[in-house]
Amino acid sequence: ALDALVSALGPWTSRVGLPAEALPMALLRPLSGSGAFAVLAAIINDPAIGPDSYTGMLVSTLQGCTETTFYVLAVYFGAVQVRRIRYTLAAGLLADLAGVAAGIAACSWLMR
Repeated sequence: ALDALVSALGPWTSRVGLPAEALPMALLRPLSGSGAFAVLAAIINDPAIGPDSYTGMLVSTLQGCTETTFYVLAVYFGAVQVRRIRYTLAAGLLADLAGVAAGIAACSWLMR
């Protein structure tokens, strides 16, 4: 399913500076920190991409500037028994989107 989503969205996101190789990182990071780290490791260890490329720098930046939103909602809010998370979910996903946009802008500016 992730491959189908990446192949459908990849041409559109590459126009704004998010290559298709980095798209799984942006999609997986709000869901799973370890899954996103596996994507990061795979991209950095790929000899065709590597850590010094734009994509390598971008996924490293996305790892640091986004959050595992659904994990935070499930674990931390569940621990204190918060039931109404509607606005928190919207704010968290909007913050993730802002982190992705800021990561793209910073890497595009620094990798000119």
